[in-house]
Amino acid sequence: MTTTLADRYVWAAGRSVPEDQRAEFARELRERIGDATDALRETGLPAADAERAALTELGDPAALAASWADRPLHLIGPRYFLTWWRTLKLVLSIAVPIVSGAVLLAKLLADAPVIEALMDALGVGFNVAMGVAFWMTLAFALVDRYGEKEPAEQWTPDKLPERKEGSGAGELGELIASVVFLAVFAALIFWQRTTSVYTDAAGDPIQFLNPDLWSFWIPWFLGVAALEVLFGIVLYRRGWSWALAIWNIALNAAFAIPVIWLLRSGQLVDDAYLDAAGWPWGGAGDVILTIVTIAVVAATAWDSIEGVIKTARASGTMS
Repeated sequence: MTTTLADRYVWAAGRSVPEDQRAEFARELRERIGDATDALRETGLPAADAERAALTELGDPAALAASWADRPLHLIGPRYFLTWWRTLKLVLSIAVPIVSGAVLLAKLLADAPVIEALMDALGVGFNVAMGVAFWMTLAFALVDRYGEKEPAEQWTPDKLPERKEGSGAGELGELIASVVFLAVFAALIFWQRTTSVYTDAAGDPIQFLNPDLWSFWIPWFLGVAALEVLFGIVLYRRGWSWALAIWNIALNAAFAIPVIWLLRSGQLVDDAYLDAAGWPWGGAGDVILTIVTIAVVAATAWDSIEGVIKTARASGTMS
C-alpha cells in the first residue's frame, strides 16, 4: 500500500479534527487539494509538482485543521504555537514517564508502602509536567515577543508524517495504558514481599514469589518492564518499523521464556506459599500449570505477531 502526499496531508490534518467531523473534513480537503492541483497542472506543471505546490500553498496541516474547526492558535501566537505544542508533547511524553517510573522504583526499593510509592511517583510526575509546561511556555512566549518576526523554517510537504496504524490519540492511549500496567506489575512484585494472605509461624507474610529470585530473575523482569516502557515511548513517537517489531519479539521472549522455565521447574513460586495454599490441589496441579503456560505463550506470541502485522501494513508490504 502506497500513499500520496495528498493522502498523508489529509491524514495529518484530520488527526486534530473531532472524530465525528473527520469524514466531512477529509472530503472537503481532498476536493480543495484536487481543485488546486488541477489548476496548477493547467499551467503546465507535472502532476507531482502541482500536488506539492498545492500542499505547500495550503500550509501546515495542523494549522489548516485548526482554522477549519474554528479553533484559533492564540495561546502563544500563531507563528510559534504549533512548534511550542509539538515540542511540549514530545518532552512530556519522555520526561514524565521516566521520572515517575524512577521515583516509583526508588521508593519500592526502599521498602516504602506501595500506596505511598505510587502517590509520590504521581506527585513528582505532576510537578515535572507543570514545570516543563511553565518554563517551555515562558521560553516560547519570550521568543514570540522578542525573537524573529517569522519562523526561521517554513512548512513544506517534506514535513508530512508517514501514515501509521491508528490515530495519534489511540497510540497515546496505548502508551499510557502500557506505562500504567507495567507500573502496577512492578508495584505488585514489591507489594507481595510485605503483604500476603498467608503468614509463617512468626506471623510474617509469606511471599508469593520465590525469595531466591531477587538475586537475579526479579531484577531481570523489572529491567524488561523498563525496556517495555522505553519501547512504548519510541513506538508512540515513530510508529511501527521492522526494528521495533524485532525489539517487541525480543522483549516478549525475554519475559516468556524465563517465566515458563521457572514455572515448570518449580522455582517461580515460593514453596512455603504453595504449602500454605495446600498445593497441589489433587489432580488439578498439572492442569493449572499447563493452562498458565499456554496463556503466557499465547499472549506473548500474539503480541509479537500483531507487531509484525502492523509493521507490514505500515511499510506497505501488506494491504
